[in-house]
Amino acid sequence: MPTNIIRAIINIVRQPKFELMAYSRSHNRANNMGEALEEYIKDVFAGTVGLNDENARNTQLSQTFSYLGNQNNPPDIIIRGGDAIEVKKTESPVSDLALNSSYPKAKLFSGSRMITAECRKCEEWTEKDLIFAVGVCKNNILSQLSFVYGVDYAAGADTYERIETIISNGVNSIPDVEFADTNELARVNRIDPLGITYLRVRGMWGIRNPVRTFDYIYSPVDDAKFNFMAIINSDKFNSFPEADIAELQDLVGKTDNLNIENIKIKDPNNPARLNEAVLIRFAV
Repeated sequence: MPTNIIRAIINIVRQPKFELMAYSRSHNRANNMGEALEEYIKDVFAGTVGLNDENARNTQLSQTFSYLGNQNNPPDIIIRGGDAIEVKKTESPVSDLALNSSYPKAKLFSGSRMITAECRKCEEWTEKDLIFAVGVCKNNILSQLSFVYGVDYAAGADTYERIETIISNGVNSIPDVEFADTNELARVNRIDPLGITYLRVRGMWGIRNPVRTFDYIYSPVDDAKFNFMAIINSDKFNSFPEADIAELQDLVGKTDNLNIENIKIKDPNNPARLNEAVLIRFAV
C-alpha cells in the first residue's frame, strides 16, 4: 500500500515512541538523536515501527522510498511517487530550525541546484510537496513531533532568492576586491600578498519552529509526555485516499487526546489571506 502523511500519523498514534535512542539502539540503527529521529520518521511512513528483522525492514524501505538522502543536501527522504520529507531536530519547541545554506522550501523542484544528481534521477519527477518533520528531542526523549507542509510554512522561492541576490550583488560590488564565481553569496580570492588565502561568504538560513509559528492555532498539552501535531492544507488533505482518512477519523473516536479540526492558517506569502487547513493533534 502506498504511504503518505495520513498513514504515518496512524502509525504514530498506534505505536508512539518517546525514547528514540533506546528504540534505535535496540535495532542498531542510530548513534545520535538526529539519526534516531530520522530512522523513526522512516519507520512511521514505511509502516516498519517495531519491525525487528532488518532485512525485511530494508526491503520495505526500498519499496516505500525512492531516495534516502544525506545531511548536506535536501531532502532527507522521498516517498516513491509521493512527497519529500525534510527531518529537523531541535532541543526546545522555541528553538529555531537551522537550515544552513539552503533557504526554506515551499516545494522541492528537480531543477534545484541544492539537490544531488542522485536525488534528481531517483524517479521521474519535476515537483514534490515537501513535509517538514520537526522533532523536539532532549535527554534522549522525543517530546514533540510536528508535520507541516512547506507550502503552509515557507514563502515562495522568489522571496528568498531576491534577498540572496541583493546581498550577493552588494558584496560583489565592493571595489578593489578580487571576487570569483561561486554558488555561495560571494568568494574573495588572493586576500594575502602570496595570493593563497580566500574568503567564502555564505548564507546561514534559519526558520522559526512550527510550534511557535502556528501558536495561534496550536498549543501542546503541558503535562503530556509526547505531543504531536500536523497541519495539512485542505486541498492536500482531500487528495489522500478516502480509506486512509476514514481510518484516521475512526481512530479519533477510539483514542484519547487525538483530534482533527478544520482551521484557517495564514498564507506564508500574504498573511492577510487565510487558507483552509486541517489540524491533527495527539498527546500521550
